[in-house]
Amino acid sequence: MRRRAMLQSAAAGAAALALPALRAQEDKSPITIVVGAGASVEAAARIVAEQLKEVLGRTVVVLPKFGAGQRIAVGEVRRAAPDGRMLLFSTNGPFAIYPNIYRKLDYDPVADFTPIAGVSSFDVGIATGPASGATDLKQLMEWVRAKKGGEMVFGSPGNGSLSHFVGLSIGLAAKLKTEHVPYKDSGIGVLDLAEGRVPVMITGSNSFVEMHKAGRVRLLAVSGEQRSPRTPDVPTLKEAGLDLSSATSTGLFGPAHLSPEFARRVSEAVAPLHRSQAFRDKLAAISMTAWPATPQQFAASIAEERKRFEQLVKAVGYQKEDA
Repeated sequence: MRRRAMLQSAAAGAAALALPALRAQEDKSPITIVVGAGASVEAAARIVAEQLKEVLGRTVVVLPKFGAGQRIAVGEVRRAAPDGRMLLFSTNGPFAIYPNIYRKLDYDPVADFTPIAGVSSFDVGIATGPASGATDLKQLMEWVRAKKGGEMVFGSPGNGSLSHFVGLSIGLAAKLKTEHVPYKDSGIGVLDLAEGRVPVMITGSNSFVEMHKAGRVRLLAVSGEQRSPRTPDVPTLKEAGLDLSSATSTGLFGPAHLSPEFARRVSEAVAPLHRSQAFRDKLAAISMTAWPATPQQFAASIAEERKRFEQLVKAVGYQKEDA
C-alpha cells in the first residue's frame, strides 16, 4: 500500500510539473508580428505569418510600426512580455549596423532580444537617371570624376542604412568623394532620380525594377553576390568592376527571456518554407532570396555582421550620431 501511494504521489507530481508546458503548447492566443521596415520586408513578414498560423494553429497578425529606421518597432517588442504573443520581423540593421553608428541606443541589441529564425535576404540596387545619362557603372564613375569637385551625390532610405553604407563603400573603393541625401521615403527618392533631381539613388533593388524596365531609370548594379532573376541584365558590383558585395538578412526576433522551447517551435514552424518553391517564387517577386537560419545560426550571423560593420564604419570614417 505504501509503495502504491508513493507511485501515485510521484505521478501526481510529474503531472503538476508537466502542466505549465502543456498549457504553453495549448496556448491559442493571437501572435502579433511587429514590422518596421518597408513594403518588401512587410510582404515577407506576411508570408511568415500565414505559415505560423497554419502550423501553430493560432491567429497571427502583422502590425506595421514604421518610423525611426525600425526603432519604433524594435522598442515595441523590447517592452513586450516574453510570452510569445508579440514578435518582431526585422532586418539585421538595428542589431548589426545601429550599434556602430549611434552613440547610445535605448535598447541592447543582444541582451534585449531573442533571435528566432532567419527568413530572407536582399541586396540593394545602384541606379542613375537622366542627370548623369550613364548606362553602366564605369560611365557613372567617369561622369562623377568629370564633374567639378568629383563628388558622387547619392540618395538612400536614410542615415545608417545598408544603402547608405553601400554608397560610402563605392566612394571608398572608387576613390570618390561622396555626398549623401537621406530620404524618409525611398519611393520619393526614386521619383527624384527619374526626374533628374538626384543623380544616383541606392535602395532595395525591388524599388527600381519597373522603372528600369520602362527606361525611366537605369539600374547599374546590385550589391549582392548574384544577379537578380527579376533583372538578369543588371550586373553585380563585382561584375561591374568594384570588389564589393553586401546584403541584409531578415528574420524573427522575440523579446529577452523568451522560452527556448517556444523559439524552437517557431523556428521549426518556419523551416518548411525554405523547402517550398512557392515561397522562393514569392520572395523572388520582391527581389529577395530565402535565408534559412536556426536561432543559434541567426544569432551568430548578427554577431558577425555587427563586427563587419564596426570595421566598415572605421574604414569610411563615419561619425557616430545621436539616435
